[in-house]
Amino acid sequence: MTEANTPAEKEEIPFYPNHVSTEIKVVIGITFIAIVVGAIGLFAPVGLGVPADPMDTPAHVKPEWYFLAFYQILKYIPKSTGIWIMIVGIIGLILLPFIDRKPDKSTKAYRIRFILVAIGLILAIAFSILGEIS
Repeated sequence: MTEANTPAEKEEIPFYPNHVSTEIKVVIGITFIAIVVGAIGLFAPVGLGVPADPMDTPAHVKPEWYFLAFYQILKYIPKSTGIWIMIVGIIGLILLPFIDRKPDKSTKAYRIRFILVAIGLILAIAFSILGEIS
């Protein structure tokens, strides 16, 4: 190689004194911030309020929109019965394709399924709206 093609010499910074001193400064800064936050918390604690009571749900608490129908159903029927009905219904929907394996040749089965699905959707939408309003 000729002197014209040699790469320019880079100024190298030694790892030991420079990088380690930078890391020590960062550790000192973070430790200082932790001590300040701890002192503020020690001398001006934030009150937690009354302890939580799992048996007393506030009136303003509502589930997300996809659970509103289930939440509303539980207002009308006893809780343990409602939960079992929902579990059995969901498991039944999951297992339906495996249970009903025969081909349908009549439109009567299609109409019955359509009516059942339409009623289920209307009830789910109605219970969701009622859950949001209540």
